[in-house]
Amino acid sequence: MNMNPMMLMQIKGMLDEFKRNHPKVPMFFSAAAQSIGEGSIIEITVTSPDGKKICTNMKVTESDLRLVEQMKSMSGM
Repeated sequence: MNMNPMMLMQIKGMLDEFKRNHPKVPMFFSAAAQSIGEGSIIEITVTSPDGKKICTNMKVTESDLRLVEQMKSMSGM
């Protein structure tokens, strides 16, 4: 899969802006990543402005962990 370098620069800029707007989110994920392993449950809840909630969860599998490691190696993290 080839990615356009200009698109990569645009995505990087968007990620930088996200980090500026929500500095606690990357810190949370960094801290959480230290304790996530196979069998961990990740739960996400979204609350709309009118108070409605939607929630989902997933149990982390070995293949999920391999995907994350591959993505880390691609990004140079």
